[in-house]
Amino acid sequence: MNPRPRKLKVLRWLPNRWVLTRGARRGRVLYLTFDDGPHPEHTPTLLALLAAYRVRATFFLIGQQAERHPELVQQIVRGGHVLGNHSWTHPQFDRLGLAEQRAEIERMDRFLQRFDGVARHDFRPPRGVMPRPMVLDCIRRGRRIAYWSYDSLDYSQRPAEELIASARRHPPKAGEILLMHDDSALSLQVLQTLLPVWVADGFVFESLQPA
Repeated sequence: MNPRPRKLKVLRWLPNRWVLTRGARRGRVLYLTFDDGPHPEHTPTLLALLAAYRVRATFFLIGQQAERHPELVQQIVRGGHVLGNHSWTHPQFDRLGLAEQRAEIERMDRFLQRFDGVARHDFRPPRGVMPRPMVLDCIRRGRRIAYWSYDSLDYSQRPAEELIASARRHPPKAGEILLMHDDSALSLQVLQTLLPVWVADGFVFESLQPA
């Protein structure tokens, strides 16, 4: 399992103001990001773990999920975390026309603004799919796409022990943006083991600040 596949290395050549693949490299900062939430079972326990280690993270939420559980969106914001845009319905973006893609993104932004007052959020494409017209449209409109540099592979549904072993073989480096998910217990199981290790190694955790 490779947390840094070739695609991520290629994306690093794009300017961070267009496609964010790494955070600031100052000090020993890591950026935890969570996709696909909020989830009524998993989000509260994940937030409790992050609070225990004083971790600030970024949650890329799906609109339909957030609309069902607005109290969890409020809880994320109260915890000092940053909200990100992961589209309204999490569709296959490469099967949509540009107007439909824009509608997915803009509807989600309007919803999130009710909670954090931010008019435009970083956008993370569902499944990491980035059709060229969408990327060019985001660049023209000044909307930053927030990608990642380190893939935890927690969506693979491999046992937590395998994911932990992989992270120990390929530890994250300062400035990396870690991709995780908030729709199963796997991210929690992995972080319960690895967060104490990373904190002991001197890492601090910050949210991605909107462009």
